[in-house]
Amino acid sequence: MHQPRLKSEIWVTAFIRRCWASDVPALLVRRGEATAGAVLIKANGRESGCVIYARGLLADGSWGWRRATGPDPVSEAEADRYVTRQIGYDSDLWVLEVESSAITQFVDDPVEC
Repeated sequence: MHQPRLKSEIWVTAFIRRCWASDVPALLVRRGEATAGAVLIKANGRESGCVIYARGLLADGSWGWRRATGPDPVSEAEADRYVTRQIGYDSDLWVLEVESSAITQFVDDPVEC
């Protein structure tokens, strides 16, 4: 059965507000399709590197966030190249950046580490 979802624009706005409420800077890097655009989150840990998170099916079949750039943090340049490639595949894509090494406290779905 199909589960109702929030419009992407509403979800993105809530995510950014949730981050700022915890004194963690977050910003919209790229606006996607308002209703159903997919979302990438760039978690920028500065010196510790970046992780790109994408929402999708996890290994157990549930929906959640996975590390799209792999198990280890990558350089900011590598993360940006990944985002650019994904925009080439999906022009409706939203891109957010948060100044934190993890997103677990800001999302409701599970995060696969």
